[in-house]
Amino acid sequence: MEFFSVYFNLIPVTLVQGLAYAFVATGIMIPFRLINLPDLSSEGTFPLGGCLVATLIAAGLHPVLATLLAACCGFAAGAGTALIHLKFKVHSLLAGILTVTMLWSLNLRIMGKPNSALFGLPNVFDWLHPAIAGSLLLQCLFFLVLHILLIGLLWWGLQTHAGLALRGVGANSQLAPSLGINAVRYTVFGFGMANAITAFAGALIAQSQGYADVSMGLGLLVNGLASAIIGEAITGRRHLLAQLCAPVVGAVAYYQLGSVALSLGLAPSDLKFATGLFVLMTIGWPVLTGKRPGAALNA
Repeated sequence: MEFFSVYFNLIPVTLVQGLAYAFVATGIMIPFRLINLPDLSSEGTFPLGGCLVATLIAAGLHPVLATLLAACCGFAAGAGTALIHLKFKVHSLLAGILTVTMLWSLNLRIMGKPNSALFGLPNVFDWLHPAIAGSLLLQCLFFLVLHILLIGLLWWGLQTHAGLALRGVGANSQLAPSLGINAVRYTVFGFGMANAITAFAGALIAQSQGYADVSMGLGLLVNGLASAIIGEAITGRRHLLAQLCAPVVGAVAYYQLGSVALSLGLAPSDLKFATGLFVLMTIGWPVLTGKRPGAALNA
């Protein structure tokens, strides 16, 4: 009985967390799946969005404009990662590590300190309606509407000529130039778009929790990857819409699994280990069962 009592009390909180961090899972999924290049920049662009929005709002800028500017800066950071990879022939993983390392110092420079409070300052939730900040249900609806809009835009955009070209680069980057596709341009745009979504999430979450911290992206990549893997196991990848919905479904399911773990008595400090172990088992399962190695990530 105690398990159910604790679990049901956690559901509203983890549901909001799942929907909020699903933007990060979407930002991680785009390079991994659509462009077929791993990217670690999200651990830097997520706090970049939070730190920048905190500084801009504290300086008196409208929270909506501050959030949009944070997303634009995330786009620039992601594009920078892609250019490092393409122009300097650095592996995309190392390029992402370099970006995260540089953004750590940049985030400290932006805020002038490791963390910054937003309590008492205007935010996008108050701008829409003051009741949103104090209601978990309204926050769920807010994030859900944003996800529907984002998935709709991505689904439409990825079926246009430019979207098909982007997917073509991910399908076969060697063949793309012979089809008249500028692989560099679309890779840069794809990385930028993914990290703009991640920085946008960082800006929203910083306003939701009332503070920004330079360490708020620590371990975020593993959580996002776990969400994407869980989501793909649920929705599949047979068509584009299922692929776009997978990070959202997976993030909600992942944070509910966290609720179950906490309800069973697992310490919050152990969740990172449990997450890493889960991702390792998911990736390694096809190898252990005799399927194609790496199928969990490359299927």
